[in-house]
Amino acid sequence: MKKQITRRNFVTGTAVGAFATPAFFALGQSPQILTKQVVKPVVISAANGNISKDADGLTCVAKAFKLLTDGSDVLDAVIAGVNIVELDPEDTSVGYGGLPNADGIVQLDSSVMHGPLKRAGAVACLEGVRTPSLVAKAVMQETDHHLLVGEGAQRFARNMGFKIEDDLNTEKSRKLWREWKRRSDPGHYLNPKERAEAGQRAALAMVAEGLLDPQHYYGTINCDGVNAKGEVCGVTTTSGLAWKIPGRVGDSPILGAGLYVDGALGAAGSTGRGEANLFGLCSFLIVESMRNGMTPKDAGMVALKRIVFNTIEKRLLNGRGKPNFNVNFYILNTRGDHAAVALYGNKYAVCTEDGPRTASVEALFDGEPEK
Repeated sequence: MKKQITRRNFVTGTAVGAFATPAFFALGQSPQILTKQVVKPVVISAANGNISKDADGLTCVAKAFKLLTDGSDVLDAVIAGVNIVELDPEDTSVGYGGLPNADGIVQLDSSVMHGPLKRAGAVACLEGVRTPSLVAKAVMQETDHHLLVGEGAQRFARNMGFKIEDDLNTEKSRKLWREWKRRSDPGHYLNPKERAEAGQRAALAMVAEGLLDPQHYYGTINCDGVNAKGEVCGVTTTSGLAWKIPGRVGDSPILGAGLYVDGALGAAGSTGRGEANLFGLCSFLIVESMRNGMTPKDAGMVALKRIVFNTIEKRLLNGRGKPNFNVNFYILNTRGDHAAVALYGNKYAVCTEDGPRTASVEALFDGEPEK
């Protein structure tokens, strides 16, 4: 007996047929049955996201989680979280009081990405503004561009109403810079190679002596969040490599490196040696690995192994032939699954309905970089 064709059967059949065409599969997509999923709201960040506190006693991850669960836009929530760290003069890796460049000038970088809106903004080598993450957001909202740098970024910030300060050093950051300068450049006439090597030796010696937090030599905070609707956003902000060459830009403000967000998949961001991350655009790689079905942890491990594969210069290797630096990734998907991975053991911050906490990352290697 021939089955009677109803209007519902016809509409359903033609819809499935359209999605099964070769053109659809050529896009690299596969037909999915949309089912309602329970999303676990979460905020994840670098470890300093659970140290600095605001006037209410909230840390970065705690404030971001409170805001996004109270209904705030997810990007506004994570930016409000990192603002706490940017404004903390005791954190020498981000914003006000961040360790300056080789000339003693604080230059800041930041990027933001909004998953639902599919928009982004970033600034690099920005001077005089304590909260570069808010300037990056203004770039996203007020311009047709993704990245503004240097004097142009500062001029834009001034035109947007941000306060421009002459010097973002604190007495602490300035004192550390003077100590580094005294150790690294006593003669003033070293050739460029010798000067760079002397600068790195001085910085690592200060780390070994406890004058400089090893996590603040490279600096940075990345913070990503997802709400109960599965809306995901992220922000990365930094003062960059301590005593860097003036004008140096690391991975933090570069989309796909220091931060990448896909509203349909999730987010990834990083801290650590920016040059290693830039070479492989690893945050983009992580999100694309999640697109192919990987968990946040497994996707992060793919990126770490890519960094290891690309690190072949002897000056960057330790006695075991492994990278003599650390890179950390903070990853979550739109379901609220999350992970933090690194080349070597480290900490990260996370906040869920159970409250904020600091936990250990999943490390690729045992031990730590050699001092």
